[in-house]
Amino acid sequence: MSESKPVTTRRHVLAAAGATIALQTGRALGQQQLGPPPHAKGPLVFLNYDQIELDAAYNQTVYEPSLAQVMARLTSNSEAVRKRIGQPQRESYGSTEIEKLDVFRAKQPKGPIFVFVHGGAWTAGVASDYSYIVELFVNAGAHCAIPDFSWVQDADHGLMTMADQVRRAIVWAYRNAESFGGDPARFYIGGHSSGAHLAGVALTTDWQKDFGLPRDFIRGGLCISGMYELKPVRLSSRNSYVKMDDSTEEALSPQRHLDQLNTPLVLAYGTFETPEFQRQTRDFAATVKAAGKPVQLIVGENYAHMEMVESLGNPYAPMGRAALQLMKF
Repeated sequence: MSESKPVTTRRHVLAAAGATIALQTGRALGQQQLGPPPHAKGPLVFLNYDQIELDAAYNQTVYEPSLAQVMARLTSNSEAVRKRIGQPQRESYGSTEIEKLDVFRAKQPKGPIFVFVHGGAWTAGVASDYSYIVELFVNAGAHCAIPDFSWVQDADHGLMTMADQVRRAIVWAYRNAESFGGDPARFYIGGHSSGAHLAGVALTTDWQKDFGLPRDFIRGGLCISGMYELKPVRLSSRNSYVKMDDSTEEALSPQRHLDQLNTPLVLAYGTFETPEFQRQTRDFAATVKAAGKPVQLIVGENYAHMEMVESLGNPYAPMGRAALQLMKF
């Protein structure tokens, strides 16, 4: 009897090709140095981090080599969205030139409102670079507002001014909701990275005491890849350009003010983010849960830092889906 020959099918060919691509991709990733450079372990500064490791854990470029490319794509995508749906209303929430916000109106009246606080390590970013997210909201029937605010280097290197501006932008959007067709009873906020930190500060603000607003006027929060406890940030190289003292660390660490959290919270991070942005999000979620308050933790498998916020513009991606669910669409 002659020996039978193996049958080669299209499925076998595709499987072999896929395995080859996966192997090549794995080798390429293996050759890419992510994280801090090789070094002799120094004295511990925070948890098990030495200074080099802690600095790297708060530096996105060390863990996301394509960061600049993704940011450029978000800018071009934002330009494309504005061409499709039109320019936003540009409204002032304060007296200085930077204190303005972009308001994109949905066609439907009395829609919910989502205020998004952009990131940029507190040193960069403008509202117009984040227009790419608004198509998801307006198509669903929600209004979207994105404020501009001072960069930390223009605010005497302190975060208090930035936190105040973000709060006032939120107050403006709430008090003026009906002027652009929004429903103040369905008011949501979110943010990414340093913007998630500022959104977290807003979510743990005593709105009744400080602004005379209902304690629970914010109906939901979506914080993506943020920082919620400033102690390790203050110990990192970020403190070279953000001048934090004890009072700032205390006042602007959302994790320490959960008594003021009065709304369901969605927290998220990607598995390709820095170890500290992952840990900060997990710890905040655990602390909120331990306080008996509603929180959902979303882990974006195989997403890096900027890819997480990019997914906010896609209704089928992790953050876009989460935003729509939060607003009950």
